[in-house]
Amino acid sequence: MNTMPIRVYGDPALNEVTKEVSNIDGAIAALADTMIETMYAAPGVGLAANQIGIQKRLFVYDKGEGPVVVVNPVIVESEGEWTYEEGCLSVPGLSWDITRPNAIHLVGYDLDGNEISIETDEFEGRIFQHEMDHLNGVLLVERLDDDQKKAAKKLLRKRSLSVSAADPDGLHKLFGR
Repeated sequence: MNTMPIRVYGDPALNEVTKEVSNIDGAIAALADTMIETMYAAPGVGLAANQIGIQKRLFVYDKGEGPVVVVNPVIVESEGEWTYEEGCLSVPGLSWDITRPNAIHLVGYDLDGNEISIETDEFEGRIFQHEMDHLNGVLLVERLDDDQKKAAKKLLRKRSLSVSAADPDGLHKLFGR
């Protein structure tokens, strides 16, 4: 199995806007294979290239029907509103209710260089929006309201500074759990 470590909150690679893929070739296909294996091993339902430190504009996902690769994705339309609990492989163990558009239209390319156009909603649309955020250097924490963001950043700073054996995720102390 060929996997790579997933970058976590605090890693500067997660805050950079990724660069478009100029040539869809064997190297991009190999990267996509590694990303898919990394996503499954995590386990997760989506993974953007910069989550493994590669500043390329592509993501992989699997909503339960097999892996899909999207290169140079763009959301061209969105509508509605849907709130759903969302987590992130780069912010492990935490999740929040996040409100996003419900329906979206995404365009991009597959690994053969063919243009793809997907109109979707709810779960698949949320995956696309979440991975697009990554490609644009935006982490889930930035989608929180001010109070949630403050509490989340405090917890994440604490995690990065020290890990207690009795409370490894810091949740007991911060949230009284």
